[in-house]
Amino acid sequence: MSKIKKDQILSFSKSLKKKILKMAYVAGAHSSHFGGALSIVDIVSFLFCSHMKITKGDPLNMNRDRFILSKGHACLAYYAALCEVGFIKEKDLETFELDGSDLLGHPVMNRKLGIEFSNGSLGMGLSLAIGVAIALKKKKKDNKVFVILGDGESNEGSVWEASMAAVKFELDNIFLLVDKNNFQQTGSTNEIMQPNDLHDKWKSFGWSVESIDGHNIDEIADYFSKPKVLKKPNALIMNTIKGKGFSFSENNNDWHHAVLSKKLYEEAINELENNGN
Repeated sequence: MSKIKKDQILSFSKSLKKKILKMAYVAGAHSSHFGGALSIVDIVSFLFCSHMKITKGDPLNMNRDRFILSKGHACLAYYAALCEVGFIKEKDLETFELDGSDLLGHPVMNRKLGIEFSNGSLGMGLSLAIGVAIALKKKKKDNKVFVILGDGESNEGSVWEASMAAVKFELDNIFLLVDKNNFQQTGSTNEIMQPNDLHDKWKSFGWSVESIDGHNIDEIADYFSKPKVLKKPNALIMNTIKGKGFSFSENNNDWHHAVLSKKLYEEAINELENNGN
């Protein structure tokens, strides 16, 4: 990856973090799922800034790649990216979780804003992706389907039913991105239901699997630049940090639900500007 392209992605990521902070702050007493959004910012930035086939300002373009946020509570990162590519107006971000807003605490399908599917119930995103991927193949389209799944979300049985279906139908146009930040709503994944080795688990189901640092843009770019195994769906296990980027939130599961005060908002903006996050 060229330095220019990497700098563009890092700038995109920084802009997303600013938008996430603003939305979380204006949400007031509403829970914004701040920590889980920050663990996916770098992969979302890479996809929307550099990799996915999308047309800025044209969310309904039929030649677009598809993006499904299965861990729907991390929607702050999603909305910020949709704004950055011109699908959502910046002023509308300030309506997050307010009455009458299109931007709720979990995505609600609104394709005019680039929101492909509703994702309230966890464990459903991969199943949705399978339907989209099959349809694209039947139409002989080469578009890709990108799905972000949480490691805690992997406790859902529907995930593993879908994993078998993707292999059966040879859906090599699916890219599953597993956000392994080692936490979920009420504690660590090890405490609640130990996931063991997700890399080996997905591989045993017949997927093409790799593991990377989910915050390292070079590693992300390297993964997507490699040729992929034909007729196998793709799973990328991303080792991430919940609350990534801010000293008060990193690996602090309180920030699954915690409310961002004015003081912490200002501290976070200061860290973002001075630490190069």
